[in-house]
Amino acid sequence: MGFFHRNTSKQTSRVKKLLELALSRLAMAQRPRLARKSISRGDVSQLLALGHLHRALLRAERVIEEDNMLQAFDIIELYCKRLIEHAAELDKPQECSENIREAAAGIMFAARWCSDLPELLLARTILADKFGSDFAETAKEGTGIVDPMLVWKLSGDKTTMELKKKVTKEIAAESNILVDFSEL
Repeated sequence: MGFFHRNTSKQTSRVKKLLELALSRLAMAQRPRLARKSISRGDVSQLLALGHLHRALLRAERVIEEDNMLQAFDIIELYCKRLIEHAAELDKPQECSENIREAAAGIMFAARWCSDLPELLLARTILADKFGSDFAETAKEGTGIVDPMLVWKLSGDKTTMELKKKVTKEIAAESNILVDFSEL
C-alpha cells in the first residue's frame, strides 16, 4: 500500500512541475500571438481605409483566431494554477472536487490543440492514469465535464461571417472608418 501511495505522490509532483513549466511557456506563447493579433488589426484597418472590404474580412478572421487562442490560453492558465494549488487532491482522484475534475479535463483536452505547450501532453498522460481511461477519453473528446467555452475556442469553425463583420466594424469604429456591408 505504501509503495502505491508513494508512486502516486511522485506522479502528482511530476504533474505539478509540468504544469509550472507550462505556465512559464504559456507566457512566452502569448507574446507572438498578441503581436500577430495587433498586426492583423492594423492590416484590417489599412484594408478598410483602402476600400478593400472583402480582404479586410479575410484578415479579420486572423484577428478572431488569435483572440480565441489567447482566450483559451487564459482558461488553460487558470486550470494550471488551480491544479498546482490543489495538487494534493490529485492523490485521491475519486474524491476530487468538481473544479479540480474540470481543470484536469480541460488540460487533457487542451493538450491536443496546444502544440505551443508540449508539457500538457505529458501532464495529460499522468492525469489519465490518475482519473482513468473513461474520464480521459471523455476529456480528450471535449465532452462531459470540459468547459464548452474552451472547446469552442480551441476547435471547430469559430469565424462565422457575422463574427467577421462584428470585428471589422469594431476595428473600423476605432479608426473612424465607415463600413458598408451591403456591397458584399
